[in-house]
Amino acid sequence: MTQTVADSVRAGSPTVATTRARRVLRAVAVASCVPYLSLKVAWLAGSHLGIPDGSPLLEHRTAVAVANGVTVLMDACVIVLALVLTRPWGLRLPAWLLAVPVWVATGLLTPIMTGFPVQLVVSAFGGSVDATDDGGEPFLHSWVFCVVYGGFLVQGLALGALFALYARDRWGRLWQGRLGDLPCARFGTPAQRTAAVAAAVVALLPLTAHLLWACGATTGLNADLIADRTSDFHVVEAQSAVFVAGAAAAGLMLGFRRGRAVPVRVPLALAWITSAAVACWAGWQSVASLVVTEDASERPTALMQLTYAGQTVVGLLVAGLAVRFLVARSKAGRPAP
Repeated sequence: MTQTVADSVRAGSPTVATTRARRVLRAVAVASCVPYLSLKVAWLAGSHLGIPDGSPLLEHRTAVAVANGVTVLMDACVIVLALVLTRPWGLRLPAWLLAVPVWVATGLLTPIMTGFPVQLVVSAFGGSVDATDDGGEPFLHSWVFCVVYGGFLVQGLALGALFALYARDRWGRLWQGRLGDLPCARFGTPAQRTAAVAAAVVALLPLTAHLLWACGATTGLNADLIADRTSDFHVVEAQSAVFVAGAAAAGLMLGFRRGRAVPVRVPLALAWITSAAVACWAGWQSVASLVVTEDASERPTALMQLTYAGQTVVGLLVAGLAVRFLVARSKAGRPAP
């Protein structure tokens, strides 16, 4: 009798059906990397394509070159992931070796995929676009943002679809059923509830900070951000608040099995996306802030650093809850239909 892909994986002979849809998604994911990689390589080679005269990017050449080199490697990883998710040998990789880079990619791409379209809509109705730096000096030509963020949007959609298909084939049995059907002995244990509560408590600081900043408050912002706030800034802050709240909610659902009639895949998907967006984006902001040097007005304030740290803690706690949940579900064996 012919086995399904998932049955083959469980039987110990991993196979993946490289369908036409997957080949198309793989080609789209790879092609969407070309504009961004081309720009970065051009900048590393000394080109000023898309960078106007007077841009701050021309003042910190060494730091910008290092950042460009790192981001080239990061975007190249998208091509590797597209191959891993569509080739038979990809199913034989250790789970952590694939899950970690996909989780990071989810965290870096999701805020762009959700925020950029909203920013375009807001700007179409008269909002200000964040394409200038302090003093009104040009940062990048506006077409660069459209090319880069448009490419990220396509990357996220293609890579997300490929990973969803891959995860269904390899781990689909782990998110069958509803939360209320799970035994308390393995799910909703005291340790899991403690982690969920800790994530919710820690989330209060970054959630409050982002809500205040989204609503126009300047408390805890550095002078550079206060001077250059645009509609883009408010969209990003509002989005960050939503992700923090979503991560805390997902942790509580997994830790306390709240929403007993809710399918298991809902809190798991919410935990995956929001924990990655919260932790990875905050981590990226923290690393990016290290590039800032002499100008004190550009350095993150104590509250901004605490906000980034709090987000990272929340994201890691919720991600840990999701991992613990999947491990327990795997040990419990395949659930009855």
